[in-house]
Amino acid sequence: MKRLTKAQLNDLPAYQGLTLANICIVENEQDAVFALETLSNEEILGFDTESKPTFKKGQKSAGPTLIQLATISQGFLFPTRFSCAVQAAGELLSNPRIKKVGFGLKGDRKMLNSHLGITLENNQDLAVELKKLIDDKNEIGAKAAVGMVLGKRLLKGAQLSNWGAYPLAQSQIRYAANDAHAAVCVATKIGI
Repeated sequence: MKRLTKAQLNDLPAYQGLTLANICIVENEQDAVFALETLSNEEILGFDTESKPTFKKGQKSAGPTLIQLATISQGFLFPTRFSCAVQAAGELLSNPRIKKVGFGLKGDRKMLNSHLGITLENNQDLAVELKKLIDDKNEIGAKAAVGMVLGKRLLKGAQLSNWGAYPLAQSQIRYAANDAHAAVCVATKIGI
């Protein structure tokens, strides 16, 4: 396994990931209960967060506006505007029995703690793990990892959209869920 060039990544077929039918947005108590029932017994979850973008120099982020968790077959989005979503996500993220995997987790960990009081337990940063695995000098991001490990091109079109707006657009829903889904798929493929 080795890092691919931009040209090689662009030649790969698109990562399809989860469809809208396999993504649950946690907006109420019933959704939160469903998410907890579904995810609490998982051994590993893909994880990511999204924040409303900042455009002015010196402007600080208000913290994550969305928390994403995924299994191999389902994605769950926890908009932080709903207290039941924050509570359910916090319970899952702080559960030491469930391993959470993602890319570039240092910033996520810090913002979750400082803005939402959530401690991320039992987590593994795939960017660091893949760097060690292929003996590269740089950490491996999600797009590069999906190309190297899964042979697919992760689309990042919605990355800079307004994550503070609600409701989320379908493109945002798929993008967010599939960032977490890609992480759990990469982790499973490399045996983490």
